[in-house]
Amino acid sequence: MDIQALKQEQSARAAGVVREDDFAVMPPRYIAGADVGFEQGGEVTRAALVILEYPSMKLVEHQVARIATTMPYIPGYLSFREYPALLAAWQQLQLQPDLLFVDGQGIAHPRRLGVASHFGLLVDVPTIGVAKRLLCGKFAALEEEPGSRQPLVDKGEQIGWVLRSKRRCNPLFISPGHRVHLDTALDWVERCLQGYRLPEPTRWADAVASQRPAFTRLIS
Repeated sequence: MDIQALKQEQSARAAGVVREDDFAVMPPRYIAGADVGFEQGGEVTRAALVILEYPSMKLVEHQVARIATTMPYIPGYLSFREYPALLAAWQQLQLQPDLLFVDGQGIAHPRRLGVASHFGLLVDVPTIGVAKRLLCGKFAALEEEPGSRQPLVDKGEQIGWVLRSKRRCNPLFISPGHRVHLDTALDWVERCLQGYRLPEPTRWADAVASQRPAFTRLIS
């Protein structure tokens, strides 16, 4: 695996990320959520995509793709491992979402190209990264109240927001993926919270991917 070539590709792609709002439909009618996981000891990559109608948050479409994993896990280069399965699931969609939430980083990445930015560029859709863990940057301590937020800063640049979405839960790390402004990313994640730690698009994507009871009841 040529790490230097991957690094150069990340830097080149990151230069194409649009950090301003560029919505064809506002407010978005359909908001998608994406979640990627690995099965069979990492040999299979599984991507789940859901589409919710806004503002009802009703699930209107879901697709799951499973493909052979194309590269090993390398910290900082996860998007190259995840995007092929995301593309496979994307190509199965009947509806075209107006906005996409990806479980992962957007520009909150050392080279400003997490999976939400990488995939957002590939499919050219406004995209937001909603990550459960910090990859890079620093932030001030959060208050315990839901809605508490702090800027996420790396090398003097704000690259995202840290949001306490639910009391007694670890915060979320929210960053623009592509064609979404920094503040808009936070705004839309907050609009899609319904009492859980995760916003509805990525919560449902996780439920579909994991065949959680709430999802299986819905489609039975």
